[in-house]
Amino acid sequence: MRKIIFIVLAMVMLVSVIGAGADTARAAASIKVGDVIKFGRYDWRVLEIRGNRALLLSDKIIGKRRYHEYSHVTWETSSLRRYLNSPRFIIDNFSEREEARIEEVRAPNKDNPWYGTKGGNVTVDKIFLLSLEDVVKYFGDSGQLRNRPSKERFIYDRNNSRRIALDTNGTPSWWWLRSPGGGSNLAAFVSDGGSVYVSGDLVNSDSGGVRPALWLNL
Repeated sequence: MRKIIFIVLAMVMLVSVIGAGADTARAAASIKVGDVIKFGRYDWRVLEIRGNRALLLSDKIIGKRRYHEYSHVTWETSSLRRYLNSPRFIIDNFSEREEARIEEVRAPNKDNPWYGTKGGNVTVDKIFLLSLEDVVKYFGDSGQLRNRPSKERFIYDRNNSRRIALDTNGTPSWWWLRSPGGGSNLAAFVSDGGSVYVSGDLVNSDSGGVRPALWLNL
């Protein structure tokens, strides 16, 4: 009798696990590029789906912070990268189960295409910022990043409105990119009007918005 009860309970548990897996699969399949989903403390915009992974970008600016102290720096050595990948940031914003779904990925750091400023080494990150190339890829490419308009410091095109981000007060604000700017003490950014400043701003500016990105295992 006990054996029969054990078998029945095992079958019930198996069906529950299969059902939960099916629900998860259905939820993953329902996510589309452009959707805004809740994950951890924040809402995230889905930029790309690749197999069973999705690239997410925080829908709003989550705070304002320096890229680094005033010095020559790359994304690899920046204090902002250290902060976003620190246990403090992870624990404050994600549960253990959620953290386990964030994939650690290799982030290329290309040289600035207009000024030649070195981007530094490839990094391995859980949380990162978009690059200049990412912004062009996911928010519209007018060709200006590859073909710089004469003496311009920024990209201003029909995609500006798509790149505008709001802060926690609902006000448009500029936000950092991980790419270097016109010098090694500058980092590229997107302005509050949506222009992409390839020339960058001083890395020790504390008014830069933080808009993190991550790859989520679906």
